Amino acid sequence: MLEFLTVTFFSILAAGFFVGVVVGLTGMGGGALMTPALIFLGVGEAATVVTADLTAAAIYKTGGAIVHKREGSPNMQLAGWLMIGSIPMALLGPHLVSWVVDPEDIDDTLKLCIGFALLLAAATYALRLYLNLLRVRGGHHPDEHPTIRPVPTILVGALGGLLVGITSVGSGSVIMIALLMLYPGLSAVKLVGTDLVQAVPLVLAAAISNIALHGLDWGILVPLVIGSVPGTLLGSAIAPRVPQSFIRRGIVVVLTMSGVALLDKAGWAPLGAGDDETHPMLIAGVGIAVLLVLPIVWGFLRKRQGLPMFGSPTIAELEDPSYQPGVVGMKKIDGS
Repeated sequence: MLEFLTVTFFSILAAGFFVGVVVGLTGMGGGALMTPALIFLGVGEAATVVTADLTAAAIYKTGGAIVHKREGSPNMQLAGWLMIGSIPMALLGPHLVSWVVDPEDIDDTLKLCIGFALLLAAATYALRLYLNLLRVRGGHHPDEHPTIRPVPTILVGALGGLLVGITSVGSGSVIMIALLMLYPGLSAVKLVGTDLVQAVPLVLAAAISNIALHGLDWGILVPLVIGSVPGTLLGSAIAPRVPQSFIRRGIVVVLTMSGVALLDKAGWAPLGAGDDETHPMLIAGVGIAVLLVLPIVWGFLRKRQGLPMFGSPTIAELEDPSYQPGVVGMKKIDGS
């Protein structure tokens, strides 16, 4: 028993706890934060890390899904159509990589895939904010029971399943933004509940497929679960008292830097490091650029909607499902 209590064990436990707190606070960032964190800790190859992260996610997402189901927040019909697309592709994704990639290149290939997936996750969060801004400007017309569009919903599930099966990233960020675009009238609570319910069988299928291919490293999984479960509970408990908008913007910066770092580490040609090397100054520069440029871009997008560059509605207000825009700082909408 004591042989498990190593520096690596406590490093994984701490990473799991920290990421769990962030997930509990914001509802985002599970695989997108955990997977790169474990890779940079050097606890195993990318395939081993992805497998352990998916298995842990299947455990701690189940509790959240049960809570949402009891509260009646998920749209179960919509979740069912998503699962039709996502579960088969989550099972297929890891095998697809093993069929087309040389075994010696799988680690670098997975790092490349995860790097691009992290950049996509960061972009989807920015897009979700913009879509929320458009919804607020166009008037809030909730539709708790939208007409289901089976074919595009299945395709969204399939894309999300493939992405999660290969990288463990995207069960929340990518699928949620696609649902927001397909069903703009779906309330935030319904959106989160539906996404969480479909994510449990999705990550479970992806975990089973990866375990069948790569096995399961209990030395990673055990501290990961021990750290992430209480972290998630703590984050959920303190969420109402913490300004989430700042944390979410920080996550976007971290996702972007992590994505570039993994591409660099895997030797993506435009960056050119490889052999587990990175360019720290380049990665730091990307982070600083995101911090400085994104607020300016966001301000211009607000101006295009007839709003001041900064002010109401703030990012926190756009993310609040109960927010009702007034006329201060807003053009009054006809009929409101």
